[in-house]
Amino acid sequence: MLLLSHDHLDFHSIQKLKTKVKTYCVALGVARHLIHWGINSNQITEFDWWGNKTFNDLRITFTPTRHFSGRGISDRFKSLWGGWAIKTPTENILFSGDSGYGKHFKEIGKRLGPFDLGFMECGQYNALWHQIHMFPEESVKAGIDANIKTLMPVHWAGFSLAQHSWTDPVDRLIIACQLKNVPFIVPSLGELVTTKQAYEHKIWWEKA
Repeated sequence: MLLLSHDHLDFHSIQKLKTKVKTYCVALGVARHLIHWGINSNQITEFDWWGNKTFNDLRITFTPTRHFSGRGISDRFKSLWGGWAIKTPTENILFSGDSGYGKHFKEIGKRLGPFDLGFMECGQYNALWHQIHMFPEESVKAGIDANIKTLMPVHWAGFSLAQHSWTDPVDRLIIACQLKNVPFIVPSLGELVTTKQAYEHKIWWEKA
């Protein structure tokens, strides 16, 4: 199963995933891109905000965010964007999706929380697009609002799109977590961790 938060898709990545994915869960309006790229429509389920579906023992819910959609100049806001809440028999997980800070995080926590782990966007921020991406301190605040027990920053160690250094997001987020007494994990690339084990913090990015 592949969960897509919005339509900022990469054609070549989707082509490589074709043979590995049986079910695509996507934001409302995103299916048209996948169908155009050769994905069978029977494999795709579109979700509106708060829409949910159960796959075996996995309950997924599409959650609201404050962002935007569009793959070009002429298709802005023709599809939806959001995050995902994933509930299993033993764990409850939130992926924030790309988002500016807003009251929706408290609503997510009230409706679907508490969460054992939250993958929170943290990176690619700038004062000019503050409405659609959070500063690290806001990512921690959003995690508290959503009632997340342990926070993991994502969306920070990839493409360089904003004017901050690539380590600035995680450095600032850790300080904010420590000030607010919020448990956090920052696994290195490819490291396997679980919410049930003790996590040893390593500042691996200083050597990267």
